[in-house]
Amino acid sequence: MKRRDFLARTVPAATVPFLLGGYALRAYGRGPFLEALVGSSHESDHVLVLIQLNGGNDGLNMVIPLDQYPALMNARSNIAIPENLVLPLTDRTGIHPAMTGLHEIFGNGQLAVVQSAGYPNPNFSHFRATDIWLTGSDSDVVLTDGWMGRYLDDVYPGYPDGYPNTVVPDPIAIQVGSVVTSGLQGPAVSMGMAITSPSSFYQIVSGGVDTAPNTPAGHELTFLREVAQQTQQYAVVIRNAATKAANHSPLHPAAGQNSLADQLKIVAQLVAGGLKTRIYVVNLGAFDTHSAQVDATGGNQTGAHAVLLGKLSAAIRAFTDDLRLLRVDDRVIGMTFSEFGRRIKSNASQGTDHGTAAPMFVFGRRIAGSVVGANPVLPASAATGDNLAMQFDFRSVYASVLKDWFHVPAQVLNDVLLRDFQALPIIRPLLPTKYPVIDAAGGAGASVPDREALLQNYPNPFNPSTHIRFTTRGGGVSIAVYDEAGREVRSLVDGTLPAGEHDVVFDGSDLPSGMYYCRLRTGSASDVRPMMLVK
Repeated sequence: MKRRDFLARTVPAATVPFLLGGYALRAYGRGPFLEALVGSSHESDHVLVLIQLNGGNDGLNMVIPLDQYPALMNARSNIAIPENLVLPLTDRTGIHPAMTGLHEIFGNGQLAVVQSAGYPNPNFSHFRATDIWLTGSDSDVVLTDGWMGRYLDDVYPGYPDGYPNTVVPDPIAIQVGSVVTSGLQGPAVSMGMAITSPSSFYQIVSGGVDTAPNTPAGHELTFLREVAQQTQQYAVVIRNAATKAANHSPLHPAAGQNSLADQLKIVAQLVAGGLKTRIYVVNLGAFDTHSAQVDATGGNQTGAHAVLLGKLSAAIRAFTDDLRLLRVDDRVIGMTFSEFGRRIKSNASQGTDHGTAAPMFVFGRRIAGSVVGANPVLPASAATGDNLAMQFDFRSVYASVLKDWFHVPAQVLNDVLLRDFQALPIIRPLLPTKYPVIDAAGGAGASVPDREALLQNYPNPFNPSTHIRFTTRGGGVSIAVYDEAGREVRSLVDGTLPAGEHDVVFDGSDLPSGMYYCRLRTGSASDVRPMMLVK
């Protein structure tokens, strides 16, 4: 049995059995949903935070169609928010009055509201619907890998052998909390961390593992011990990052008052502390509001759902403020999702039952603030079984993040998402023009990008050469290629270049197949991208 097969069949997702901010952490080097985001198609300093709203969020109570308020009242007068209390986003659309923080973020142009996200032939089971969202499958297809794992399984063949290393020392993804979603599962082990005993700690220091018998089972035991050692090394880098930064925002609720805010505080701390992890997964539960969704005695604007939306809003507001104060807000975007929405018509228990489409929020400094799409169309007199029509496939939001935030190329998107999905205008261009370059003749030349970064190399995997694209604002640039052991195998650029986008060819004709890492260094930036040479 190959190590890869043995590991996939025998080793569960490894966890981080230590606490940070009162939460257990799980770190993943190989979640299929996440791995693509550390591949060769996106910048190394970009971070995505996924906020899962467990239970099925009532989108009509969160994003309110003001232009159809009479139909809304006819459908759910016992839970509808009073029109005069709705916080307006546009003249037609508003949000729940408990969401003052997100209302402010929208006003700052940093929140995109994607209307009526869903998929054809929706499933109303919590478990199956969640699986669909996390794997990116059609409703009639069961997948065992995540929508990102289909790409990274080729980018990192043989993983976790050789990881962490000097080029990729940090976990690829971290989940705050104890629940492992199917989006983090893959054909091989999810990498985690554990420092379980003094002997294991000293093995981290010495770099060794206990000797196992010289038998087939002993060899696999040695491998498992190597995996355990890797998880311990990840624990060390997380601890180091946690000690390098502290939360600055005064908007954070008191510890223990808002579980989502507590989780996002950890994320901000680790991002600012220099951890290179690209994906963080957090969650807020209890959205399965079949009854007592509102508090009729205190007004429909209060109650269980209002509390949840208030926590969501306050947590995101404090998180974005923290990122701003820590000066990393241009590197992070967040996205909310839930396994489904709720029915148009409320039930007799002052609640709502499982439904179809619901809005998604995408937020951050780089987000093009807007309401994407029209308000859902409500029937004048909704029946018990009526549902909202899907306006956007949720995988279009995924496509937007992959394409415009992580720069996954078009030829890869179809493989990752299984077919072509429309990308939505929710992320501002990665490299917007700041000002023109004046050439020696006094005329306007090329535009100066607002950051220096490695872009998509193509092709990847490659044999024997690939084009490496990068941007610079002008000045000294160094680009070198390293092997998996961290040894420099090629210097591609070492000198002064003008501002703009450039292209250099890496020829690996004299090198063996394997993973290589391209590193860009300038006076103000450093960026790393893995590449696969296959002969």
